[in-house]
Amino acid sequence: MGASSSPQPAQRFLLPRFPLRRGRAWGPGTGGEELPQHVHFLAPPTPSAAAAAPRGCCCPPAMPFRKALGWRKGVRRRPWDPGARPFSPPPFLPTQAGGEGRGGCGSREPSGKMPMELTQSRIQKLWIPVDHRPALPRRSCGPQLTNSPTVIVMVGLPARGKTYISKKLTRYLNWIGVPTKVFNVGEYRREAVRHYSSYSFFRPDNEEAMKVRRQCALAALRDVKLYLSEEGGQIAVFDATNTTRERRELIVNFSKENDFKVFFIESVCDDPTVVATNVMEVKLSSPDYRGCNSTDAMDDFMKRINCYQASYQPLDPDNHDRELSLIKVIDVGRRFLVNRVQDHIQSRIVYYLMNIHVQPRTIYLCRHGESESNLKGLIGGDLGLSSRGKKFATALSKFVEEQNLKDLKVWTSQLKRTIQTAESLKLPYEQWKALNEIDAGVCEEMTYDEIKEKYPEEFALRDQDKYYYRYPSGESYQDLVQRLEPVIMELERQENVLVICHQAVMRCLLAYFLDKSADEMPYLKCPLHTVLKLTPVAYGCRVESICLNVEAVNTHRERTEEAKKGPNPLMRRNSVTPLASPEPTKKPRINSFEEHMASTSAALPSCLPQEVPTQLAGQNMNDSQKPS
Repeated sequence: MGASSSPQPAQRFLLPRFPLRRGRAWGPGTGGEELPQHVHFLAPPTPSAAAAAPRGCCCPPAMPFRKALGWRKGVRRRPWDPGARPFSPPPFLPTQAGGEGRGGCGSREPSGKMPMELTQSRIQKLWIPVDHRPALPRRSCGPQLTNSPTVIVMVGLPARGKTYISKKLTRYLNWIGVPTKVFNVGEYRREAVRHYSSYSFFRPDNEEAMKVRRQCALAALRDVKLYLSEEGGQIAVFDATNTTRERRELIVNFSKENDFKVFFIESVCDDPTVVATNVMEVKLSSPDYRGCNSTDAMDDFMKRINCYQASYQPLDPDNHDRELSLIKVIDVGRRFLVNRVQDHIQSRIVYYLMNIHVQPRTIYLCRHGESESNLKGLIGGDLGLSSRGKKFATALSKFVEEQNLKDLKVWTSQLKRTIQTAESLKLPYEQWKALNEIDAGVCEEMTYDEIKEKYPEEFALRDQDKYYYRYPSGESYQDLVQRLEPVIMELERQENVLVICHQAVMRCLLAYFLDKSADEMPYLKCPLHTVLKLTPVAYGCRVESICLNVEAVNTHRERTEEAKKGPNPLMRRNSVTPLASPEPTKKPRINSFEEHMASTSAALPSCLPQEVPTQLAGQNMNDSQKPS
């Protein structure tokens, strides 16, 4: 009843059913199209042998196999007992040539080892070869939106908006959960050369200065490698002029050596008015010109630009740079040229850059007027305004008239309290479903005390990690960020806008404009009856808080002492999507940790190697107030 000595290629074989994709178990190059020469198949036991087999022996059922078709579906299956030999191949697997398998009843132990160990995936319930390569370091606590780290390389002459793009893009990527950091080579140069003398430092014939600048670039690249390889970063923005092909080839070779992707962003602008405006608004206030009068500083900086212009080699996607992934932003977004976008995150970067502009504008954020739900301490719901909420709506109308804004757009959610607030403005308004308040799920229209009494575990879990916590059958702050991304894109395209929204929504929008972290976002103060005026400036956003002097209840909850300790590593988040967990590999697809442990213990052998952990860190799901 042992293994047959060799397969008969011209015949159709009877083999046990095994839930593998075609050819995946036979080693490299087999693909299921042809039978590998080193594999012997086990013949099914005869009826007499099966009857004579010892009691409890596992004799798997047979199934047909064809060369051209691979595995075919069987009609019955007897489960394999994993307790006999923990973490061993199932007894009906084919063995290497020269060895005898355990497939038949009474067969001897195999004399050779399988080419690879096999383990079972909890999700797919398939036995697949274990990957023995060393595990990569965890790159972030957020969703992995990149399959490999990416280096974004800025290209362009000075005063073309490279640093503006770098900081704005970094703010956006961090907001959507992609750990990103800017490495500005100018800061490395200022650290190496404490005192800036004049534009002569940037002359191409200044060999000593050229060596210093190259060493600064190499130091920045070393920090890029450290950030992407060891500190959990997913994207690094290399902010420098990078005007020569030699420098860009250095960066490409560095990225290839470290398995990083490269994406170039070149800012091209030939409008002297725009360049002069950039120099006056940004460059003259830099540390290089501290204490200098504006005329001398302007003259020196324009000479610095001429030094770069002499050796400038623009990106050429039609010839020399046709294999590079890049986008050229021409004349501050008037035109774009995109070449060889490689992955999802690069396409999102392109989409973002095509939506931003630098025109002066003002964005106003405010919550709806005080609602009946606020008075009762309820979260969620769709009740109307209270008497004080209606007074705020009237005061908001007067405030908007005083601002005398041209072509002001008004956006609201689809909930009654924001619509009633906007009605008093006597202006057209647009309703956005994406601006609706965070969904509290089973906690809708409950007070905090009711949640604490009815769902004490949920109440505690939400305080432990408010950003990633997802209400049962509801949303988390992270879900809300994903929902609000189209709103951010449209805000970047607009000029003057008033957004009337809700507490959690306003926190997410404010965190984007102020570059706040996920940890800070759920605790930003957004009181009722207060308008926040946001004015984009060179490298950030200026915020003014305007109280309209109408009393209202306080709906803000401070961070608890439990929250300051940080999240529990085994916290349950009730996740059903990868974006709802801080670590994509830690997302049980069931609703309780006890059920999860029961399912994993039933699915896997008791003795497991380190590659298959016996526990998965769960996630979290609790809440207090809809906006909270």
